[in-house]
Amino acid sequence: MIIPSIDIIKGKVVRLYQGKYSQIKKYSETVEHYIEQYLISNAEMIHLVDLDGAKNYEKRQTSFFKTLLLKKPNFFQIGGGVKNEKDIEILLSFGVKRVVIGSSALKNTDKVKKWLKNYGPERIALAIDIYIHKNSFKEVVISGWKERTGKSFENIISEFSSSGLKHVLCTDVSRDGTLSGPNFFLYKEISEKYQDIEFQASGGVSSLKDISILKKNKIKSIIIGKALLENKFTLLEAKKCYQKE
Repeated sequence: MIIPSIDIIKGKVVRLYQGKYSQIKKYSETVEHYIEQYLISNAEMIHLVDLDGAKNYEKRQTSFFKTLLLKKPNFFQIGGGVKNEKDIEILLSFGVKRVVIGSSALKNTDKVKKWLKNYGPERIALAIDIYIHKNSFKEVVISGWKERTGKSFENIISEFSSSGLKHVLCTDVSRDGTLSGPNFFLYKEISEKYQDIEFQASGGVSSLKDISILKKNKIKSIIIGKALLENKFTLLEAKKCYQKE
């Protein structure tokens, strides 16, 4: 599945470079404009990121997201600033299809395990962002990638597998927002090692060739943000490329 992604700050479409708020690019079109375009192109799901909420929990764009979700319930995947069960309940009540949990998976592991069991693996996805060291150690980073945990990607997958984990959004932080191409070796490795998990590859996609290679590497879903915003190709072209492989 091709999943178009929209990052949002103060109700506006933006992109960050490698997750850095100091390196932000703003787009003139509205969030609603992009959603409408993706719906016209028969997107199966749209990934929305509350960057305000991810940076400061008190500044979550809850009311704005409620308005967006009225357009098409049970269709959006949303992440950014989800810290407790009340946050999940609110988003699900708005009609979110899947809630993405990031830093809380490391900070409140037992609670997140409970959420996975209570809401089911189709409703909860983990966002595991990693910094890959020269020795190939995949270190998980949290809190907007500012905090390194010392824990490995493999450790986190193992930790949650017994709780029914199914959907994982995996980002190599060195590739995000760069249009430099995905980390193909990473996605090939994890998709082969953890065949029961449906990975969403995120970060670096810049061409239809990237999509083709990721599909051949058995990646179930590909999140694409900047490449679509920058008109590197259309969503229809991306979907056709993915389905062809």
